[in-house]
Amino acid sequence: MLRALTTAATGMIAQQNYLDVIANNVANVNTTGFKQVRLEFQDLLSQATRTPGAMMNQGTYQPVGLEIGLGVKSVATTRVFTQGTAMLTGRDLDIEIEGEGFFQIQREDGTLAYTRDGCFQRDSLGQVCTNDGLLLQPAITIPNNATKVTITQDGNVSVSIPGQTEQSVIGSIQLVRFQNPSGLESIGHNLFIETSASGTPIAGTPGQEGLGLLQQGMIEGSNVQIVDELVGLIKAERAFESNSKLITASSDILQTTNNMAT
Repeated sequence: MLRALTTAATGMIAQQNYLDVIANNVANVNTTGFKQVRLEFQDLLSQATRTPGAMMNQGTYQPVGLEIGLGVKSVATTRVFTQGTAMLTGRDLDIEIEGEGFFQIQREDGTLAYTRDGCFQRDSLGQVCTNDGLLLQPAITIPNNATKVTITQDGNVSVSIPGQTEQSVIGSIQLVRFQNPSGLESIGHNLFIETSASGTPIAGTPGQEGLGLLQQGMIEGSNVQIVDELVGLIKAERAFESNSKLITASSDILQTTNNMAT
């Protein structure tokens, strides 16, 4: 019964990890551009007492084997990049990506990070930046006397200047996509960085080469579904409880066996 004790313990550990993932998803249900994380499980190596296909007497073979599993482990967390809920804000610098793609953000050390959070601001120099002051790339600077900012679906940025009848184009927003966005590494602050698993970024114009379109005056909310997370919470709780009962049952059997010996 010692094997049952350790096997059930692996199940409790795995469900605890599942609860941690669910808690993080629920905590970020209102985080702009947040993508749900899903925990992946994998069974551990089984102890094979009898191998299927092994030769028996008179040239016959075992049709089935005898294997005892040793439990489960948490093997990976997969980030689900489905579209989040679109939220209308009316702000000129709120931009939603409708489809695939990421905004490019320059970090303090000059390297690039990527985000789906399209809630942008203007710093003291008029540069478009994130809420943390990190600059959008390619850089866009809005003149101080601009009265209105217009962003088209394909990323062109133009402004209205007093005394001018037509808007002036001041830049364009480019998006990037990855072969495997689930391979990106989250570094907090709604930012991701590329890894060898994600592949290199493929830049392009919104609406082209598989990239999504931009929607001004809107932001993308989290794609976390509370109902799904609550169902997962119940499943994790019941699985944890069942594994704990297995440990109790194993302990009771061991105690009974010891009492018989005495």
